[in-house]
Formats: sequence, structure tokens, C-alpha cells
Amino acid sequence: MKKILILGLIIIAGFIAALIIQRDKKPLATISPRQAVEFRLKDYNGNEVALADFHGRNVVVNSWASWCPFCKKELPDFASVKKEFGDQIAIVAIDRGESLEVAKRYSDELGITNDLIFLLDPDDSFYQSIAGFSMPETIFVDKDGLIRDHKRGPMDREEFRRRIQQAFNL
Repeated sequence: MKKILILGLIIIAGFIAALIIQRDKKPLATISPRQAVEFRLKDYNGNEVALADFHGRNVVVNSWASWCPFCKKELPDFASVKKEFGDQIAIVAIDRGESLEVAKRYSDELGITNDLIFLLDPDDSFYQSIAGFSMPETIFVDKDGLIRDHKRGPMDREEFRRRIQQAFNL
């Protein structure tokens, strides 16, 4: 009886995993674009940066934290892909509620502080505005301020590149 129960749980877990994988492979055309929620946060130098500052540009906004193990790999991949796309996209990395010292030390250790636009969100308001529930979370906002894609969880370099190309027709 115990073996049957364990087998049943394994089958159910496999089915759920397959559904999640299929959901992530959905073509972007099935995603209904919606207006991105405005934010106004400070960068490492204390300058205010708002989503509206990027109007007319494609922007990727990522929510991250130093305690997120996936972010350690993902953020350098984002910096690498940013170099490939150059001025066609902006990448904004919003830290979730950590101090300037913690966030900057982390991006310095990764060697990417000057490669992305790093913002601090002491109240974690951005993450809440996108109904975040995983880490990291990334939205792809087009030139008109519409969210074209929302990825929950980590991405490798190839998936990130593909999502940029699809979301922004690049």
C-alpha cells in the first residue's frame, strides 16, 4: 500500500512538472499585454529612476536579492546578453529590500555593477506590484509601457535571449 501511494505521488509530481514546463514554453502571442506599473526608485548613487524614464525603449525589469541562489548566475547572464543587444534594450535590476551596502557589494563581487541599471527597493514595492511569488521575477516591457512577458523563476542565457527576441521582435 505504501509503495502504491509513493508511486502515485511521483506520478502526480511528474504531471505537475510537465504542466509547468509546457506553460513556460507557451508562445508569447498568447500573453495579453497589460500596462506596467510605474515605479520610482533610487539607484546606487541616490538618483531617482522611474519606469517612465524608459518610455520609447524596450526594458527588462528583474527583481533580485543577494540571498537568491538563482540570481548569482542569472545577473551575470543578463549583463552578457545586454552587451549583445546594446541600446536595443535597457535592463533594470531591482534589489528586494536590502541595503545599498549589501546590494552593491553583491553586484561588485559579480563584476556587473556598471553593466546593468541597479535600483534599490527598500519597501519591496515593485515585487509586490507584479504579484511576485518566486525568485527571481522578470518582466519585459515594450516601448509603449506594456508588459509583453513575465517570467517567474530563473532563466539561463539562451532563454533570456529568446524571450527578449520574442517580446520585442528583435
